[in-house]
Amino acid sequence: MAITRSQATISDKPLTFETGKFAAQAGGAVTVRYGDTVVFAAGTVSKSTRPNIDFFPLTVDFEERLYAAGKIPGSFPRREGRPSEEGILTARLVDRPIRPLWPKGFRNDVQIVVSAWSSDQENDYDVLAVNAASAALHISNAPFEGPIGCVRVGTVDGKLFLNPTIQQLLDSDLNLVVAGTKDSIMMVEAGAKQISEDTLVEALALAQQGIAKLCLAQEELRRAAGKPKLTPAPIARDEGKLGPVHQFFADRLRAKLRNPDKALREAGMDEVRDEALAKFVVEGGAITPDEVKAEWESVLEHEFRTAVVDENLRPDGRGTKDIRPLSIEVGVLPRTHGSGLFRRGQTQVLSICTLGPSGDEQIIDTLSPVDSKRYMHHYNFPPYSVGEVRMMRGAGRREIGHGALAERALFPVIPLKEEFPYTIRVVSETLESNGSSSMASTCGSTLALMDAGVPIKTMIAGIAMGLVLQDGKYTVLTDIQGLEDHYGDMDFKVCGSDSGITALQMDIKVKGITLDIMRDALAQAREARLFILQEMRQVLDAPRAELNKYAPRIDTVKINPDKIRDIIGPGGKMIRAIQSESGTNIEVEDDGTIRITGAKPEGREKARQMIEGLTKEVEVGEIFEGKVTRIMSIGAFVEYLPGKEGLVRVSEISSERIGRIEDALTVGDKVKVKVAEVDRQGRVNLS
Repeated sequence: MAITRSQATISDKPLTFETGKFAAQAGGAVTVRYGDTVVFAAGTVSKSTRPNIDFFPLTVDFEERLYAAGKIPGSFPRREGRPSEEGILTARLVDRPIRPLWPKGFRNDVQIVVSAWSSDQENDYDVLAVNAASAALHISNAPFEGPIGCVRVGTVDGKLFLNPTIQQLLDSDLNLVVAGTKDSIMMVEAGAKQISEDTLVEALALAQQGIAKLCLAQEELRRAAGKPKLTPAPIARDEGKLGPVHQFFADRLRAKLRNPDKALREAGMDEVRDEALAKFVVEGGAITPDEVKAEWESVLEHEFRTAVVDENLRPDGRGTKDIRPLSIEVGVLPRTHGSGLFRRGQTQVLSICTLGPSGDEQIIDTLSPVDSKRYMHHYNFPPYSVGEVRMMRGAGRREIGHGALAERALFPVIPLKEEFPYTIRVVSETLESNGSSSMASTCGSTLALMDAGVPIKTMIAGIAMGLVLQDGKYTVLTDIQGLEDHYGDMDFKVCGSDSGITALQMDIKVKGITLDIMRDALAQAREARLFILQEMRQVLDAPRAELNKYAPRIDTVKINPDKIRDIIGPGGKMIRAIQSESGTNIEVEDDGTIRITGAKPEGREKARQMIEGLTKEVEVGEIFEGKVTRIMSIGAFVEYLPGKEGLVRVSEISSERIGRIEDALTVGDKVKVKVAEVDRQGRVNLS
């Protein structure tokens, strides 16, 4: 098979698509190269439809291969295992903009496998993964309604810039990933240092220019190497048979849908569905249960969308900009370092903050040049939060994605390590959910951090926005709940402070939205965010002045870096002894900074004294209280400071003549000694 290439230029660097060299049996296989970072993607569609399912079976896997960065995995088997959080987030990044672009009712299995084959540690692979997956599907036989392009926008020297390098991102005020078609936006993911809404819209406009170039390059690749597309079977609906079912639901569901209580609303809608099943599904009849349920879904969606767009009426009776009732508490748990309970309507999240020494930082073994993480946010979503029963098998992709969003939102306001030398972990427990639990976890986590006494720079809140598009009209919804997320067209989460945005995540179900819609949604989100921040300030308006009494304290000691070896000791013997005797944790940095972590002040003070003793430069004439450690023929060795010994010669033991040293001293005796001499080799003689 001939090798085919196409190319787009992004920020004066070529981004190259190539097919025909690898994986000829896949539906479509493409490599994307940008600098020396190379990403491979294969997209394959099954030949037949999977029966008896009511969802689109799309699977995206990102294979994180550490050889791409010249690394050997640090795990015991020395091979890649379960995907890292970074790998899972990359897979989600690929999935989200691709999923909406398929024919309605398409039920063939589609699998996308993306692998990072080479990583130059300069150009990130995640945006390349989205482009590679899109190109692989676009040239394949899959009826993918793309292509899409994906770019990153940052700031370089204060100006917006497409696809900045990993190093440039470290100083950037914005890390924005945008995916979309040639003329509309499909997905947005961002972290920012409190940027304005206007700057964000400007960045989105710049992103669209880059996306258009990438889409054109993929279309060129398809013209040269594309396969004929599958033609999905049309969805057949018998109006004569199903019309009465549709009318049955239309007459009954509207009132049930408008019940403001989630549990009662769902019970009422289920009651109508079950009544229809009993009425229309009879033994030997022509109507199946699946057809009844499909009509039920269709009527529900129509009633919801019509009420929102034509009447500005939401299921719970709120206006389009109204926020559900809020309930906020702090200090909920007595022995944790900090806690915050945030409720918005029927969504309730408990966030808990834990502080630890820098040795508790998360070690990262991925393709990223970052090898540790000091601030972590973990999100949990147990089944009881939505009244369900299911197996619990640890954090799934959704939980990891929501945790990463809240972590990104708060990261810009976390104090620097030099100002606050703690490792920080926040865990958000979703106790009840009816939409927007990730944004509740952001608000709860701000409260938990402040309750623990973490000096965050400012408060952060989050809000989830929705959208309903119908008949050329659109309505933006503030604080969407579960039903509005399910039947609406957009889930747009915005986090930030009074000053600006710190995190953003947008997913849509339609084939793209415009910048005007984005601008309206951002403006409406800002109003909601400011209101929530004001409500949070009524409960706690600043970080507590003191750390929680159960949080460990960290004392810092600065020593001469040449003395670090004295603190460590042979094989780490001395530092282990200090930790054991003082009940503290000791961390030593190359510049001579030593951090002593412990809950008890007396333990930290003992460790400080031991460290100062080991590093102290003694002077002739100084007097110490010491302990005899060894007796030899020439005299006795006395430990005058922790870990430091000096020799008391026989002639210096007493003013009177002694025959045997043991007649005057024994091992373990406490004696007062004076420094008589420090020789050129640093050896101390005592008297």
